[in-house]
Amino acid sequence: MKINFAPLELPMERRLQTAAVMQWVFSFIALAPLCIILYIYLLFTRFWLVGVLYTVWWFFDYDTPARGGHRVNALCDLKVWKYMRDYFPIKLVKTADLDPRHNYILGFHPHGVLVAGAFTSFCTCATGFRELFPGLTSYLLMLPLWFRSPFFRDYIMCAGLIPSDKKSASYLLCKRGVGNAVVIAVGGAPEALDAHPGTYNVLLAKKKGFIKMAMEHGAHLVPVFSFGENEVFDQVGNQKGTWLRWLQERLQRIMGVSLPLFHARGIFQYSFGLMPYRKPINTVVGRPIRVERNEKPTAEELDALHQLYMDELSNLFEEHKGNYGVDEDTHLNFV
Repeated sequence: MKINFAPLELPMERRLQTAAVMQWVFSFIALAPLCIILYIYLLFTRFWLVGVLYTVWWFFDYDTPARGGHRVNALCDLKVWKYMRDYFPIKLVKTADLDPRHNYILGFHPHGVLVAGAFTSFCTCATGFRELFPGLTSYLLMLPLWFRSPFFRDYIMCAGLIPSDKKSASYLLCKRGVGNAVVIAVGGAPEALDAHPGTYNVLLAKKKGFIKMAMEHGAHLVPVFSFGENEVFDQVGNQKGTWLRWLQERLQRIMGVSLPLFHARGIFQYSFGLMPYRKPINTVVGRPIRVERNEKPTAEELDALHQLYMDELSNLFEEHKGNYGVDEDTHLNFV
């Protein structure tokens, strides 16, 4: 295989963009296990007191992830995230105002491999969420498994990440007043296995938990579609029915995380590696669907709102697909 190396004479701006994305990919892939190793190491060295003090802190801070975490705005506003934004680039597109006197559940589609659009748009200030939607604070849901890693849990909470369970989301919708935007990658880990370039499969047909939560708390629903999310990585062929897909789905049920075998480009060459391609991601935030509070919705009411949400997501996709290079004959496939 011929390796296509990057030119030696590259602008410093592009090098900084690559470095920013490199640390982000490293954080998602390797930082959590390294933090666990560091924690265990500290307990058996002359720095054991650091490990003990952190254990005490962890004990008293254990429920913080389920109570909105502890976002640090200074971290979210670091210039490194602007370099990451410009690497692809990533753009947040507003189609309607969101009244900060309400709470919202934003359904993010598709999940992609590493939810680059969701992280950059809703966990950092790089794409201008605060300016586009003044008065709203966004929180992105992440697998609870990652909040069991020492040190790493504190880092991701600083960016506004909270566990993807009902308790954590409900706390923001009923105990934190108004102006909260809970962002849920509805397809979750299973949808990541379908994140192939050129595909528009949305795992939504049977996903009604977030709909029920919106009804119980009277949180308005907002469909979000991220054009280009599936384009930044390739995956090893894992079509349904193959042994690889069977193994991935079984591991996902056991571990709670999916393991897509993704690849794209490298740091100093463009032929192979785990760095994403430089392809644009446009995250389009749709119009809000008004939801009245109903603590005990019937199955019919739940199904009706779920269908309305799917219709609105489909309309959002159809309305904007032409702006982002999607063929006119391409439509969302609800799985």
